[in-house]
Amino acid sequence: MIWGIFKRDMCHATRNVIAVIVSMGLVVVPALYAWFNIAASWDPYGNTKALKVAVANNDKGYKSDLIPVRVNVGETIISTLHANDQLDWQFVKSDKAIDGVKSGEYYAAIVIPKGFSADMMTLFSPDIKHAQLKYYLNEKINPIAPHITDQGATTVVNTIDKTFAKTIAQVGLDLASSILHYSQSPQMAEYMRNLNGNLTAMADTLSGASQQVTSYSQLLGSANDIVDSTGKLLASATKAGKQAQNALKQGKSGATSFTSAGANVTSSVNTALDQVSGAFDQVAAKVNKAFDAIGKDSDTAASQLTTLSEQVSSGESLYDTYITSLNHMRESVEQLPDSDSAKQALLEAIDREITLLEAAKGDSQKLAQQLKDASTQVTQDTAAAERSRKEILNRITSAKQSISNVRDDYATNVKPKIDALASTVSTLISQTDSMITQLSGTADDLDDVTGDVGTNVTSIRSALGAIAKKLDSSAATVKELIAKLETGGNAGDGNSDGGNGGNDASSSDSGGSDELRALATANASTLSTLISAPVALHRVSVYPIANYGSAMAPFYTILSIWVGAIILCAMLKVTISDREKAHVLGLGDTLPRIAGPSGPGNASRWGLRLDHEYFGRYAIFALLALLQGTLVCLGDMYFLGVQANHALQFLAVGWLAALVFSNIVYTLTVSFGDIGKAVAVVLLVMQVAGSGGTFPIETLPKFFKMLYPFLPFPHAIDAMHAAMAGSYGNEYLLDMVYLALFLIPSLLLGLVLRKPVIRLNNWVSRNLESTKVM
Repeated sequence: MIWGIFKRDMCHATRNVIAVIVSMGLVVVPALYAWFNIAASWDPYGNTKALKVAVANNDKGYKSDLIPVRVNVGETIISTLHANDQLDWQFVKSDKAIDGVKSGEYYAAIVIPKGFSADMMTLFSPDIKHAQLKYYLNEKINPIAPHITDQGATTVVNTIDKTFAKTIAQVGLDLASSILHYSQSPQMAEYMRNLNGNLTAMADTLSGASQQVTSYSQLLGSANDIVDSTGKLLASATKAGKQAQNALKQGKSGATSFTSAGANVTSSVNTALDQVSGAFDQVAAKVNKAFDAIGKDSDTAASQLTTLSEQVSSGESLYDTYITSLNHMRESVEQLPDSDSAKQALLEAIDREITLLEAAKGDSQKLAQQLKDASTQVTQDTAAAERSRKEILNRITSAKQSISNVRDDYATNVKPKIDALASTVSTLISQTDSMITQLSGTADDLDDVTGDVGTNVTSIRSALGAIAKKLDSSAATVKELIAKLETGGNAGDGNSDGGNGGNDASSSDSGGSDELRALATANASTLSTLISAPVALHRVSVYPIANYGSAMAPFYTILSIWVGAIILCAMLKVTISDREKAHVLGLGDTLPRIAGPSGPGNASRWGLRLDHEYFGRYAIFALLALLQGTLVCLGDMYFLGVQANHALQFLAVGWLAALVFSNIVYTLTVSFGDIGKAVAVVLLVMQVAGSGGTFPIETLPKFFKMLYPFLPFPHAIDAMHAAMAGSYGNEYLLDMVYLALFLIPSLLLGLVLRKPVIRLNNWVSRNLESTKVM
């Protein structure tokens, strides 16, 4: 049955010229697709000479006083690029270069700034600047052009680096040679003698400076001792001031007590004297009353006089209180300093006041006694009583006068002195207290100052000691330099003294001079080239590919084979009509009505099963697909000249890919109709992005890295690469097996899973046809 279907399909395909031409076109079109793309990308990076890249040089150059060689890296770059044919270099002004990039006239532009050489020469200064080229790039013109021009810019940078290193090395070697020749001249010998003399004087100066610094340090040590003594003296003064302040506080307390005592005494004096004076007035009245009653009632008068005598005696305690207060005041005054001129006068006034009080007290005692005596005389003798009355009244008058004298003397002499002394003492204490406080603060400040001075002096002495050591070390270094210069001069003289031939230092320096002389006489150009590029890259190709077109051939070849499979399904029918089934079965032009509606599997009762229909119609698809694969692979190898170290393996990959791809697309179309064709196109797009034919799989997004092992393109491309350049182990066979495994799900869908969807596919086809558009 399969053979019968295939035989009739071949007859129909070759029945007329149009059919033959279309069949040939189905075989040739995929090959043309592959060949055009491979030929177009045969050597894109070898044809970059037409890419215009502008170069503008604004470098002003650089010349140093130390190295009198003019350096202009920009001119070196321009000279180098004139001999470079990688790109179409356009040497223009900077304004035109930038405008040309914007307009699209140039793909890119390199502008060398004014200070480019100066910035590069900062390599030999503390303030290093990174020299920069300005690179302008038009990225919208072409997606690949920026990468090509980037490569050109990188080449320029590498050229600059090597040229700069070579120039510096050559200048250095030339300078070393010049120095060597100059060092052997008479002028150099004279300069060395002058230098030795100057260095000797410098060493002596450094040693003298070290000794002076040491002397200054010792002097500061003595000053530090004086500062310490001053600090101790100030500390003693501070302590004495604090003691004086404490004593002054006690004196101030005493003055306060004294003032308080004076105030209390004054109050007591006034109260007591007033009471005594009033009491005497009352006693005089009662005495007169008592004596007036003598004639009437002598006993009552005697009793009243006795009572008055007792009252006057009881008033003596007031005098004692007043005298006690004055004694307390006297004790307070005695606490005042002897230097106070008011102290003695006040003491004398207080003593006089006490004497007057004691006299007044005596008058009171006498008055009491007279009253007592009069009480006994009243009953005895009237005439004697009258005399006693006069005497008592006189005594009362005398006592009151004594009291008045006391009060007047206190108010006139004692109280003003007490008040003046209290005021003076308070003022003096306040002023003295303020002065001692200021003195104490000053002493504390001076103590802090002396402490800081001592600390600073110690720090300065430490610094001076370090400076002295540095000066001694510098002097020793200068002396060592003098010795080396003398030794080097002797060696440079070619051992002119004749006696130092065995000296180790001289031999060593002579060896160094010989090495320098050998280096200076060598080829400076060769050495500078070696220094600028000390490492050469030796490239070893593993599985080499002849050119970029050969490298891209597997991707475009496999892609064209899939495109050919889609074209076959688009141009050829995948289903068999009932008329063809009837002819294959030998039933005439039509199937019996019992077969039912037209569709896959409706002739199975007569022996034409669904699998017969599948493989019978697929046979012509497979034949045309094999022709497509054969033509495209042979054209790659023998028409374009694509590298193929194993030609048969290369053809085998094309054949297997043609069978697998055509079967997948055929199965999708048979199972899902036009929808299956759309799915085949989607699979094509997915594999173009995720096959790894252009960029490595590792550089693709994560989704494609996960998806690509389950697509046929990567395995077919890897197998074709192995056939072209060689296989590592079983790499080729494994890729071929992985590619063939994709037939399993395709056949499973076409032979088994297809049956449930036949009715659904027929329904979809009828609905699409009913639109009259699809």
